[in-house]
Amino acid sequence: FWAINSYVAGSYDNEEDFHHLVNQMAEKEKDCANRLFYLALPPSVFKPITSMIKACCMSPTGWTRVIVEKPFGKDSASSADLSDHLQKLFKEEQLYRIDHYLGKEMVQNLISLRFGNMIFGPTWNRDSIASVTITFKEPFGTQGRGGYFDEFGIIRDVMQNHLLQILCLAAMEKPVTTSPDDIRNEKVKVLKAIPSLSLSSCVLGQYCGDPDSDHPDARLGYLEDPTVPEGSSCPTFAAAVLKINNERWDGVPFMLKCGKALDERKAEVRIQYKDVPGDIFNGGTVRNELVIRVQPDESVYVKVMTKTPGMSFNLQETELDLTYKSRYKDARLPEAYERLILDVFVGSQMHFVRSD
Repeated sequence: FWAINSYVAGSYDNEEDFHHLVNQMAEKEKDCANRLFYLALPPSVFKPITSMIKACCMSPTGWTRVIVEKPFGKDSASSADLSDHLQKLFKEEQLYRIDHYLGKEMVQNLISLRFGNMIFGPTWNRDSIASVTITFKEPFGTQGRGGYFDEFGIIRDVMQNHLLQILCLAAMEKPVTTSPDDIRNEKVKVLKAIPSLSLSSCVLGQYCGDPDSDHPDARLGYLEDPTVPEGSSCPTFAAAVLKINNERWDGVPFMLKCGKALDERKAEVRIQYKDVPGDIFNGGTVRNELVIRVQPDESVYVKVMTKTPGMSFNLQETELDLTYKSRYKDARLPEAYERLILDVFVGSQMHFVRSD
């Protein structure tokens, strides 16, 4: 693998360096040459880099595609500015705004679970569902990367991209087809139906050190990371309650929670159903839940009430469990980036974010 790699050094905004890059590419290209540019770079250089790609590096014989990594701006204005800049240079089908969570097995499975099973469809609405909780937890802090993290915080880093994309898949209406634009059209409708978030619907926090921990990293709080600016108020934890003003979801809270230095590593979607009407078990039931575990140990399980085995007629909560490593022992689950980069090669934008 390393033998087929080569490297070209140059600056971000020097046209001569980009011409040198083009010459190096041309030496390796055959009759039809496709070119893919992956902007795994500081966001501050996206504009000069893409301008140079457009001016110097477009393929004369094949396709040219550009992958743009997050963060896509720091606020609405900078995001719109970058989007306008890119749209002046490239067509929408040439742009791939990557969110690696859209390449994860269980996130992609949301569409199949929802629209490929009659058992879920009739209850996937405000009449049956009490709440939807989307959670992302990391058990470690910034680990010396506080300087980078402090510029963006947990909301920009996780909530407004990873968790919001999962919310769209969980809440959207059934698309006409599985074509990329049909799916992304339904996502946009969900986002348009969400009112602006108020501070009263948010909780923000910043982790402190645990002096009693056995792990040296856990004894350090966020502000004790030497790369974090002194006195920073950057949030490392955020929880928010979103509402969707449409016929399906009116009144159902969608709770997004994410944070660093928490008690475990976990990402999941938890759909909690309402109480059974007309209870005949004297309060012995608890609410059903459908849980889609994104990481670790990919799984789908449903919490249901059953009779305890034996002579008694007591109820207990149990799980209908589909854990992938148990059910699909020999299956290889590709990495999220592996899937998404392959999608770029074949020109599928289903799992990429559109400009709107």
